[in-house]
Amino acid sequence: MIATLTPELRFEVADLYADYAECLDEQRFADWPDFFTEDCVYKIIPRENFERGLPLCTVWAESRGMLKDRVTGITETMMYMPRTCRHIVSAPRIHALGADGSIGVRANYLVVQILADEPARVFQVGRYLDTLVRSDGVLRFREKLCVFDDVLIDNSLIYPV
Repeated sequence: MIATLTPELRFEVADLYADYAECLDEQRFADWPDFFTEDCVYKIIPRENFERGLPLCTVWAESRGMLKDRVTGITETMMYMPRTCRHIVSAPRIHALGADGSIGVRANYLVVQILADEPARVFQVGRYLDTLVRSDGVLRFREKLCVFDDVLIDNSLIYPV
């Protein structure tokens, strides 16, 4: 079932990205894994490693269950300063339609972080390289690669990007 590039599909993809950013910005972390298929891949990876084909990632999860474990860590076990994040995501660009119904999508992202008593600052800049599929009738991420451009990352990468 090859996906067909239609205006409706473009709107559906754009809504998925807007909903994803809103979920993270509102800190609804328990809802975050629902954006992914059961068998998914989620990576936050430095651009240098990605371009060189090196496997080292800052975060690497290979299932929705692993994402749920990350949520448990964020909400129940980790100690960190309270923060607010805002995700700014460019218009998603559909670049591939797979014979299996998958949809290749790219978008740039910027995450701004605000800690208590500190000015807002750019936390991370990069691009999403994603593969979407239909699962239970809705688009979900089968693979989400968050390839960040920063040479250095904050030592408190707590929330998903």
